Amino acid sequence: MSFLLKISRVIDALAELIGKLAMWLILATTLVSAGNAIVRKLFSTSSNSLLEIQWYLFAAVFMLGGGYAFLRNAHVRIDFISSRFSARGRNWVDVVGILCFLFPLCYMMASLGWPLFERAWVTGEMSSNAGGLIRWPVYGLIPLGFALLFLQAVSELIKRFAFLTGRGPDVLSLAVPDEVKQLADDILAQKEAQRAGASS
Repeated sequence: MSFLLKISRVIDALAELIGKLAMWLILATTLVSAGNAIVRKLFSTSSNSLLEIQWYLFAAVFMLGGGYAFLRNAHVRIDFISSRFSARGRNWVDVVGILCFLFPLCYMMASLGWPLFERAWVTGEMSSNAGGLIRWPVYGLIPLGFALLFLQAVSELIKRFAFLTGRGPDVLSLAVPDEVKQLADDILAQKEAQRAGASS
């Protein structure tokens, strides 16, 4: 298990690095979009390549950020259900979800995305818009993004099994900041105090 946890740490470091890159891409997207709007308003002109590059950058943020979101436990969860489970129960739900749903999804999307990328690469496919960009970089984000998400899913699976076998912390409980836990406890205590006051 210690060897697998080392692999998990390497994958996490990669996701962290790519997540930070994605954050910079958000800034780049914003600057390109603002620059495009300013040029269009001031000079009544625009560029299809600038419009498309902002779409490409947004696609890169979305596709490359999936693994980072999973690492940070920032993905969508049905918390009102999972919060009722024990720590072991929540981890088992994640194990089943990763094995039965996330792995097959990543495989299917990477398999379907690769031929699109390959065909665009071989043919040199270009945008149909005048002055548009080549298509293969954005098509390449599909298999790359799902491959990175698959890798992070492997890391998360290792961490879930480490917790379930008593060899690692519960990363699901670590994902919730202490301030959020404290706020939830305060709200719960306040509700209980209101109920106690109403019943007396």
